[in-house]
Amino acid sequence: MQPTVKAFFDDATNTVSYVVSDPTTRACAVIDSVLDYDAAAARTDTASADRIIHYVRQEQLRCAWVLETHVHADHVSAAPYIRDALGGKVGIGAHIRTVQTTFGRIFNIGPEFSRDGKQFDQLFEEGDQFQIGDLTAHVLHTPGHTPACLTYVVEKAAFVGDTLFMPDYGTARADFPGGDARTLYRSVQKLYALDDDTTLFLCHDYLPEGREAHQWETSVGEQKRHNIHIHEGVSEEAFVQMREKRDATLGMPALILPSIQINMRAGHFPPAEDNGTHYLKLPLNQF
Repeated sequence: MQPTVKAFFDDATNTVSYVVSDPTTRACAVIDSVLDYDAAAARTDTASADRIIHYVRQEQLRCAWVLETHVHADHVSAAPYIRDALGGKVGIGAHIRTVQTTFGRIFNIGPEFSRDGKQFDQLFEEGDQFQIGDLTAHVLHTPGHTPACLTYVVEKAAFVGDTLFMPDYGTARADFPGGDARTLYRSVQKLYALDDDTTLFLCHDYLPEGREAHQWETSVGEQKRHNIHIHEGVSEEAFVQMREKRDATLGMPALILPSIQINMRAGHFPPAEDNGTHYLKLPLNQF
């Protein structure tokens, strides 16, 4: 049995969200949802999330899970909005605690911010299994981009977050706090150990020069043969040298500051202040 996968591409952040459903029971999971965010106005909107909600209702699906592959630095999560509309449990990797501790310190957040991951309904560990209706999913811990990165393997479909991009674009960066290029290399080897015909569903596509259309589906075999950063024969040392050199040239994602503060809270805003307004911090000279 294979899942039905519906992709939703967000042009503003180049993010791909997914609805993964069991065609027999109509149960589904929403993976890596997007809450629209206008950085200039610090204003949110739900248009992208509403497209997902409309699809789930139109297809008469039952939402069992709202999943995050990691704490995203390039878009704000719509997880609580999706859950309130459709139900389901919000899940992320158990190493979210490391991310919360690291960024809690960077943003100088007080003890009112829990660093134990309790903002999420489910914290997944390596090897955990869960059901989407009659579909069995299992969890791979694939850190390197962040400490909490997970891949959700649903039968012959794997949702890899930012670990890999399309073969002509390569791999995720590994220079965020808690990231590590050597760890990323080893995580990719976990993915390459899956069957070659496993379909990999990616979280982003940045449309590299020479390609006209966005793509977000590839396979383990295609990645092993053609990924420009980490194809078969690339050693760990060569990859680490390449990745660290490349990362040193990259600027920070445009939405990293609002995204991290919200996403490490499972998509919830920081508590409102005494005037009823939610505020985000800008830590100067920290990135």
